Amino acid sequence: MSKFLFIIQGEGRGHLTQAISLAQLLRANDHEVVAGLVGIGKGRQLPSFFYDSFPADIHSFYSPHLIMGKRGISFSKTITHHLFRIPLYVKSLQAIHAHVQHYQPDVIVNFYDVLGGLYALTYRPAVPIVAVGHHYLFLRNDFIFPAQRSLDHWLLKINTRLTAVRAQKLLALSFYPTAIPTHHRIVTVPPLLRGAVKALTPTQEPFFLVYVTYAAMSKTVIEWHLQHPEVNLHCFWDQPDHRFDETLTFHKVDGAKFLEMMARCTALVTTAGFESVCEAMYLGKPALMVPAHYEQACNALDAQRAGAGIAAEEFDLSLLLDYLPNHVPAQDHFQEWCAQATPLFLAHLEEVVLERRVLEAISSE
Repeated sequence: MSKFLFIIQGEGRGHLTQAISLAQLLRANDHEVVAGLVGIGKGRQLPSFFYDSFPADIHSFYSPHLIMGKRGISFSKTITHHLFRIPLYVKSLQAIHAHVQHYQPDVIVNFYDVLGGLYALTYRPAVPIVAVGHHYLFLRNDFIFPAQRSLDHWLLKINTRLTAVRAQKLLALSFYPTAIPTHHRIVTVPPLLRGAVKALTPTQEPFFLVYVTYAAMSKTVIEWHLQHPEVNLHCFWDQPDHRFDETLTFHKVDGAKFLEMMARCTALVTTAGFESVCEAMYLGKPALMVPAHYEQACNALDAQRAGAGIAAEEFDLSLLLDYLPNHVPAQDHFQEWCAQATPLFLAHLEEVVLERRVLEAISSE
């Protein structure tokens, strides 16, 4: 049995659900997850589902993140927002080190947190580090990026490299297996899907499921709906439930309800967050992916190549209507890829543990 300590970037739900899934996988195979250290922004709180589902001690700390502007990542806002919080982040590094000293893990797994990388740089722990996240695909030489937006591209790659400082392996979550490694540290692995997703039995009912991420998008949805009232839409937003008319309903955000309706819908409209697209592919739901920022634009193009659906620059459900008759289902291949998650993650993580123990044995002689 080996002990694992997780450092998790807590912005959004993606890295949190990945950490829950990997913790459950490790525990089911006789390993121990001793703690989850979660980086959050000042004034933010961890969602209740993480407390309910993560099977180990949880400690939060303040951590920086990229700030989005109207046209993508804002370099100036990111710098000014975090500049005056440096003393706070120094305390966070000290707290991370104290937890590592206390729990004495065999491996640290970093789910894309910048301070996880800076901790490795400043404290240089003897414990090996493994980085997990779909962003590490962006460091492969053969990854195809969206055109233009060079500043966003540069900032995203810098941020990704910072999270992986001194990591022994970079486990890059991917929509599909890649045939040829392009870097000795980067290994392509399947997504870490929640058990709740795998337990669903998908059906197909005549409605589109839309995730409304910002207020202006709801106006766009209504405008399109008024021109196409025959299309049944169910939308999730951060406002109270609202039935606009017989074929347009807004639901307050509810993770369990959204997942249940995803299993029943005809297709999904999403901003191309990695987890949502993976869940749609697993359930066999075509997706219209309208990215809200550069990272999601990278996801959308990559997912389109994997057969998840269609990427678009603007919200236009007519594109989805035109696409659906030509959609080639990728569900079977994707589920086969996801089924390899347990043996691949165990192989890579146990290899890191074994290498450490061999080195310790040699040094003790």
